[in-house]
Amino acid sequence: MNRYPVWKYAIILVALLVGAIYTLPNFFGEAPAVQVSAAKATARVDGTTQTRVEQALTAAGIKPEAIALEGTSLKVRLDGNDAQLKARDAIQKALVPDPSDPSYVVALNLLSRSPQWLTALRAAPMYLGLDLRGGVHFMLQVDMQAALTKKAESLSGDMRSILREKNVRHAGITRNGQAIEVRFRDAQTLDAAKKQIVEQFPDLQTVDAPDGAEYKLTATIRPDAARRIQDQALKQNMVTLHNRINELGVAEPVIQQQGLDRIIVQLPGVQDTAKAKDILGRTATLEVRLVDEGTEARSAELGTGPVPFGDERFLERSGQAVIVKKQVILTGENLTDAQPGFDNQTQEAAVHLTLDAKGSRIFKDITRENIGKRMAILLFEKGKGEVVTAPVIRSEIGGGRVQISGRMSTTEANDVALLLRAGSLAAPMEIIEELTIGPTLGAENITKGFHSVAWGFAVICAFMAAYYLLFGMFSGIALAFNLLLLVAVLSMLQATLTLPGMAAMALALGMAIDSNVLINERVREELRNGASPQAAIHAGYDRAWATILDSNITTLIAGVALLAFGSGPVRGFAVVHCIGILTSMFSAVFFSRGLVNLWYGRQKKLKAVSIGTVWRPEANGAITKAE
Repeated sequence: MNRYPVWKYAIILVALLVGAIYTLPNFFGEAPAVQVSAAKATARVDGTTQTRVEQALTAAGIKPEAIALEGTSLKVRLDGNDAQLKARDAIQKALVPDPSDPSYVVALNLLSRSPQWLTALRAAPMYLGLDLRGGVHFMLQVDMQAALTKKAESLSGDMRSILREKNVRHAGITRNGQAIEVRFRDAQTLDAAKKQIVEQFPDLQTVDAPDGAEYKLTATIRPDAARRIQDQALKQNMVTLHNRINELGVAEPVIQQQGLDRIIVQLPGVQDTAKAKDILGRTATLEVRLVDEGTEARSAELGTGPVPFGDERFLERSGQAVIVKKQVILTGENLTDAQPGFDNQTQEAAVHLTLDAKGSRIFKDITRENIGKRMAILLFEKGKGEVVTAPVIRSEIGGGRVQISGRMSTTEANDVALLLRAGSLAAPMEIIEELTIGPTLGAENITKGFHSVAWGFAVICAFMAAYYLLFGMFSGIALAFNLLLLVAVLSMLQATLTLPGMAAMALALGMAIDSNVLINERVREELRNGASPQAAIHAGYDRAWATILDSNITTLIAGVALLAFGSGPVRGFAVVHCIGILTSMFSAVFFSRGLVNLWYGRQKKLKAVSIGTVWRPEANGAITKAE
């Protein structure tokens, strides 16, 4: 009646073993570390970088605990905060001789002390939130007016192309702030242009008026379209920031909207505010422009003359100057994908770009009209432009697939593709609030949270043991198993634990013991009604299960609602709350019954169970105490 088959005990043992393995990394803590990442697409973090870092640390008399290349970053683990700061300064001096133009980001970080065998099993500690681990918090203000100005600039270029395609002659298109001004010499051409603009640009509203001997048409963005553009700019900035931070290895960043034009960014484990700003600012965008090959431009390339009006001077990777026109043909906004690959003819590393429909049309027109001329592809990082390649246009290029190459290595091609996929900021942002939470405060929060969970667990176990005796001890063991599973699942999911999450963990313990109380009271009730001990145990677990299931499902529904509609601390609470409910159902019913069956199940002539005081009414109505 009360015997588990072997396979059920096997499930319990496997769950216990897995829980122990994946909970263990959380007890090793974190060590101060220095993280080195590339600050430019042309910079590489590889074995050579590691050798330079090792030499710099040796020269400074610093012995690191470990140095490892992980993905695109190099992580140096140290034994204390003082050594961390000294190592950061030594590495910074060795890798970044010119602070105004850094090739690497050298940032303070925290790394797990887990042994290698646990890491090999992919057992990692839970991510800790900003309030527990320390890190940096930023509030960024998005310049919405700049987003509208950028959109107006894009629309003016599209308008120029459309009017040219439709053979509508104009006397000039200029952008004045967020307004686009188009001049015409006669009213008939003005009407034809208005018709095309209404059809092709539904986001624009137009006003026309005579201007001397000419006519001037002024196009502005409609209010509803402006709101949509601003909303899209905010969302694009959030996606770009998320992509950029993820690629630099910052664990579990928090990026969320605050109001209509602000973004909150939290980077747990990053202690260096200045380097965190570098991480946020590391975005890249692509621009395609035509090369000016006139006589004056040639002189400017050689450094013997000034840059012609309407041109700009940029450098290739070889250091050779290239004079390009200011007019931008295409930008990174027209990219739908960027993948590293190889040139089919030369087998050199290259980046294959896929353009959207609009970009494909523009690129096809430009290449058709400029055969024999050079076209420069520029990569902008932190406002600084570099010519990746400036090939000669040999023929018309259609289909929306473009290849860029320029003596790049495979790693550089990967980095360039990665940066282009990450995208560019739709509008500039300004940091209006920054906050650094040190690891000391985080450690204090962890200690307090741990104490609250530990003391709550101890008091619950003591009460259960005093009130239900041996059954209470079984309940305490089941509660410990529940806590082990909860931490293990959170670690396997790599969930972020915050202070609200620790509160949910303490709450999960209190709710988990409810199931055992229901079971124990049900067993007592069966004994009170005269059932044999074995029958009482069997009936107690079976009949309590329906009540336990109902109560946990209703609580789980509330937790799922918090998870679906909450954000920030509320969501962190909900994650732990929901997982805690699921693990408590397994431990309180399946695991605790396994313990009871193991202890009492083989006793055929069981006369009593240790479950505390049971009051039985006698036949004459008197009340006696029975064990």
